[in-house]
Amino acid sequence: MNNEEILEKINQILVEEFEVDNEVIEANNNLKESLDLDSLDYIDLVVLVESNFGVKLVEADFRELVTFQNFYDLIERKMSKN
Repeated sequence: MNNEEILEKINQILVEEFEVDNEVIEANNNLKESLDLDSLDYIDLVVLVESNFGVKLVEADFRELVTFQNFYDLIERKMSKN
């Protein structure tokens, strides 16, 4: 899966599963503010990412995330290790 496919898949998950408006999903937008997810939503997001991308996410991974681009980069890094 290339970078663009990862980005498209993540955005599709956010739109379909979390009902996020496509317009707020911009690489430099603040992830937490834009998504307005609660702790249970983050658990759902982790499960969806793990099942769709075959990567394992831990709590520490989310501490460094600020923007959507950070999130895309995280998934890419995790996938490249597999």
